[in-house]
Amino acid sequence: MFYVQRDAQGELIRVEAAPYAEATETLPSDHLEVQAWFANEEAEVSLKQLKQSDSEMIRVLEDLIQVLTQKGVINMTDLPVAAQEKLKDRRNARESLGGLSHLIDDEETGLI
Repeated sequence: MFYVQRDAQGELIRVEAAPYAEATETLPSDHLEVQAWFANEEAEVSLKQLKQSDSEMIRVLEDLIQVLTQKGVINMTDLPVAAQEKLKDRRNARESLGGLSHLIDDEETGLI
């Protein structure tokens, strides 16, 4: 059983397993609105996690491209011009903030 609160249009605005003062009704756990509420909440959490990992992966990919170019595996010119420009802009921005020295935590031993 879940305790729910609705807005003026009848849409769920809060769903809790424990009673709370603003709850206006209860719904069983298998109710479609309750299931949709938690499915949407799970999707939002997943999207937030993906956004966080996206920014982390961008840095990993930048570092990987840098290592591959330094080792001569690829040339920057192998990449599309737009990618070259974005990488150059990000490299310049990172260098102005202190370069790559702060990418590895003390407990980490390397990027790969």
